[in-house]
Amino acid sequence: MRETPRAEPPQPRPHRAFAHTTGALGSGTPHRSDGRPPHTPRGARQPGPGDRPGTTPPVPGLSAVFWAVVVLSVVTWQVLVHGPLARLDERLSRALVDTVPRGLSEAASDLGNMTVALPVLAAAMAYAAWRGRRLAALYAALAMAAVPLLVVPLKEWTARPGPLEPWAHGYYPSGHTATAMVAYFGAAFLVSRRLVPVAAVLTAVTGTGLILRGFHWPLDVVASVALCLPLLRWPVLAARYGRAGRNTGQVEGTWGKRHSATPSSSRDGRTN
Repeated sequence: MRETPRAEPPQPRPHRAFAHTTGALGSGTPHRSDGRPPHTPRGARQPGPGDRPGTTPPVPGLSAVFWAVVVLSVVTWQVLVHGPLARLDERLSRALVDTVPRGLSEAASDLGNMTVALPVLAAAMAYAAWRGRRLAALYAALAMAAVPLLVVPLKEWTARPGPLEPWAHGYYPSGHTATAMVAYFGAAFLVSRRLVPVAAVLTAVTGTGLILRGFHWPLDVVASVALCLPLLRWPVLAARYGRAGRNTGQVEGTWGKRHSATPSSSRDGRTN
């Protein structure tokens, strides 16, 4: 009596890809779904720092922009009505003016001059354009162009006198602080995020020099910082999304080269 042959377990076929595997057994090529470009938002995430898995770039600074608008509104109202906050600001300024040598405070305040700050931003814009990030450079230029469009009307509306020149008007907010903040932070966003602390120090030194020299009240500097935070959101967005788009192009270009180098596969996994 012949024995009934036992059923053989399924044998792996050459050039055949199994589901849930990272590659076809014996073929040496990746599974065809591994090299397929992503078709869902989940698969389109951008790499994080150090090429680690990350998420799509978030929209930054919404809470900071909100509180900046609140601070600017409150400070402007106090300056217009000469409220208690403005009176406290004046007493603080009188206690701080000329507490350091004037040469030192003037040198610090000069960091907000256009002849100093604008060349720094222009060099960063040229570098960003050379690296293919023209949109980020354009947004930084627009942010700087918006500074006088916002500062000059506020100066004329508030007509605040200066600490050492009470007969003159138009000191609120500080144009030098706004110029320094947009120029140095914009340059940092365009070149490297590691330069952001340097931009913060340069802006703080500029504002401190203006206060200690008596060129501006402390609230003039605070208002300029609050005014510039929404402006700096433009180059931040452009820098993040511009970098994300460049990384996407690099990933797709790498995949295209790898895919073209491997034999094409049919639906059943057999090579043609």
